[in-house]
Amino acid sequence: MTRVLLFGASGFLGRHVREAVQTHPGISSVSCPGRQRHDLVRGELRELVDLVSAEQPEAVVNCTGRLDGNDYDLVMANTAATAKLIEAVATAAPQARLVRLGSAGEYGPVAPRHLVREDDPAAPVSEYGMTHLAATRLVEMATAADRVDGVVLRVFNPIGAGMHSENVLGRCAVLLREAQAAGAGEITLGSLSAYRDFVDARDVAAAVLAAILTPKLPERVFNVASGVAVPVRAAVRLLADAAGFAGEVREEGVGSDRSAAVSWMRADISRANRILGWSPAHGLADSIKAVWTATEA
Repeated sequence: MTRVLLFGASGFLGRHVREAVQTHPGISSVSCPGRQRHDLVRGELRELVDLVSAEQPEAVVNCTGRLDGNDYDLVMANTAATAKLIEAVATAAPQARLVRLGSAGEYGPVAPRHLVREDDPAAPVSEYGMTHLAATRLVEMATAADRVDGVVLRVFNPIGAGMHSENVLGRCAVLLREAQAAGAGEITLGSLSAYRDFVDARDVAAAVLAAILTPKLPERVFNVASGVAVPVRAAVRLLADAAGFAGEVREEGVGSDRSAAVSWMRADISRANRILGWSPAHGLADSIKAVWTATEA
């Protein structure tokens, strides 16, 4: 039985992870300290060491991070917070498995139709991707030095109940709800021409569980994705259909700064299947339905 210390349990992915670990028979307890107890970004290292020491976890999971903001915000939330957590775990619970959620943004541009693998070159084109890549490298280095037992799950485009409006489908759901309330016949988004590998948040949670419970890890970075490239335009249309919206979806301008330079993304997920025994269980239509159902609620 495994004791888990989970940071970011109130966030989009963190809520799904919390539900998965709390209901798994292999997990004995789950502690989810909120920001009132410790803020990973603003809190002092010594306070974090004390928290980890008091909890004595066998696994520490970090679901915190920022999607946008200035360079300082992104470095502090994605990179510095990871460095702080590595130090605390290495000091107070060095035998614990440290699981961090990374991002497909670490890879940067990928050739069309290429399945990106974990050992492919990483060349992020945004501050967001760069700060996640730096955090991944810190985990890899600390693990290679036997300071922590670390693993990074590179999550591609997570979707599901509770999505942030910073993501295109989350933003689309909000616009669809507003359009229906106003009786509008169209909504407007940025360019939807890119291809993305969408993964259900429940499948991300299952990957976290697998990373916690797999005893031996010969590899330390795993893609967590569906393994399928989908036109964003098609995903948006599925969401509009789920909402019963027959109006026009207009496209103006470009996509988000995080992904505008990346037109194609599809993951090779064979490593996670081979080592973690993980594969996605939810199809895109199921995930889209969950997005809209949560929006209605």
